[in-house]
Amino acid sequence: MTGLYESQRAMRHMRRAAMQRGVVAVLDVGTTKIACLILRFDGPERLREVDGVGPMAGQSSFRVIGAATTRSRGVRFGEISVMNETERAIRTAVQAAQKMANVRVDHVIACFSGAEPRSYGLAGEWDLQDSVVTEQDVASVLAACDVPDLGPGREVLHAQPVNFALDHRTGLGDPRGQIGHRLACDMHLLSVDGSVVQNLLYCIKRCDLELAGIASSAYVSGISSLVEDEQELGAACIDMGGGSTGISIFMKKHMIYADSVRMGGDHVTSDISKGLQIPLSVAEKIKTKHGGIHATSMDDREMIEIGGESGDWEKDRRQISRTELIGIMRPRVEEILEEARARLDAAGFDHLPSQQIVLTGGGSQIPGLDGLAARILGQQVRLGRPLRVQGLPQAATGAAFASAVGLCLFAAHPQDEWWDFEIPSERYPARSLKRAFKWFKDNW
Repeated sequence: MTGLYESQRAMRHMRRAAMQRGVVAVLDVGTTKIACLILRFDGPERLREVDGVGPMAGQSSFRVIGAATTRSRGVRFGEISVMNETERAIRTAVQAAQKMANVRVDHVIACFSGAEPRSYGLAGEWDLQDSVVTEQDVASVLAACDVPDLGPGREVLHAQPVNFALDHRTGLGDPRGQIGHRLACDMHLLSVDGSVVQNLLYCIKRCDLELAGIASSAYVSGISSLVEDEQELGAACIDMGGGSTGISIFMKKHMIYADSVRMGGDHVTSDISKGLQIPLSVAEKIKTKHGGIHATSMDDREMIEIGGESGDWEKDRRQISRTELIGIMRPRVEEILEEARARLDAAGFDHLPSQQIVLTGGGSQIPGLDGLAARILGQQVRLGRPLRVQGLPQAATGAAFASAVGLCLFAAHPQDEWWDFEIPSERYPARSLKRAFKWFKDNW
């Protein structure tokens, strides 16, 4: 735990250094695509002169100057499975974005799905030395939170204070500068499989890039797809990617739960491929062009030519009705949504004041998904698109880019996390410190 604390602090310093230089790249390492956006931080004043842009909810502090995507290779379930191929795909995306932006970037902020995330709610209390809450008191109360045994090989990815209480007043966002005697804190901690993070670190290092931050794609998708009221009142974001489906619940503008289902759009494609005995590339094309979930009487008459290049004329001229295609796709989509529902139930989503659910990600674009999701997940379901960001190309404004856009917002305005505060020295066990330096030396 202390090891990751040190490295996350180092990443925060790198992020500040990159922002002072004015350019940073964000990298969404997904199962289907790898997206790279290059951001320039010029400040809102300069942009206003050029574009006449008003302050758009704090998004005007940066603009996208380069964007590129490439097909992801060597990534399964949101985790790297073939290092060389993933390295090549990341290099391709970053180089294309650099060419468009006409700048060279050294620092990237990355997000990934998968890695079996687990959420914990922690609580800590601290008696104030002075009556005014200082930054050191906040650090002390965060350090006083009892961290559970995460299990072997697991690392902390996010550790965010979500609520503070000062004496009898609770619901405080930031207690610094307020007067009281006893400070309490609730913290949300997200742990992931350490080896997945290590592989991603190593892969980015092999691409001659420095990692200036790392985030869970379920978290950043929620930042970009949920509107301010939904984040405040409580809402869930379901990010349906290619290899996995990320789930995050927000409340009072903080993420309070995250999980992932190891199924996504690629599994639907795989079912079509097996069911119709066709290559995956053809199955993907048929899914995006003709796919759907609700069959009507019209669909019996709509014939889809499968096509192919097997050389067998009879096999290549086969036709199926759209109803057959829907019959293959629907069970898998239902399974993904039911798994997501089970995770939300386990998290106690039913007890939140608002029951809003937002579907985003590339897999959410299947026609008719919102109707099916409303039946399985609950009535208040909408399809979400990411917020508009300065300079983002039209091709990158769809739901498939929710995590990439969320990563831009995360890069510009990161939420306070445990490692943004100076941890009190008495909380450092000597053994952990040695381990921290060893981890740091091995990975950087």
